[in-house]
Amino acid sequence: MDIRLRAWRDSDATAVLQAFQAVDLRRQAVFPIVTLKDAQGWIASWEGVGHAFAVTVGERVVGNVAVAGIDAHDTGWVSYWVVPEARGRGIAAAATEKLARWAFDELGLYRLELGHRTNNQASCRVATKAGFRPEGIERGKLAYDGVRYDVERHARLATD
Repeated sequence: MDIRLRAWRDSDATAVLQAFQAVDLRRQAVFPIVTLKDAQGWIASWEGVGHAFAVTVGERVVGNVAVAGIDAHDTGWVSYWVVPEARGRGIAAAATEKLARWAFDELGLYRLELGHRTNNQASCRVATKAGFRPEGIERGKLAYDGVRYDVERHARLATD
């Protein structure tokens, strides 16, 4: 499978809009993405705050990987998502591993962190397959629809 990372393009707005129709992705959006203009705004929102890449298989956009929140200690926060119809094929793990290598080699980062709800075992598998080791549980960190969720933190070092 030819999994690639590339810069997001304005022409990808339709793919972003479609992706955020999935309930689990909609819940994670910082702002609602319900129109093409919202999707264009989501793409533009990465400018200056992080490095986000469209994940493609062939010419089709199937996901996103990003590193943001880079601090003075050369640590960045990793996030990823894949559209529901492309899940379960190792795409997210491969893309996250590629992003990590890029962040270490091109940005000179030393540590990458990510987190997932403890009830999201698929995301845990992505993290571990991409070389991120579990480091602990952050109790009650997230709240969706009035329900608190524990988060498992993972990290990968440039030396791993």
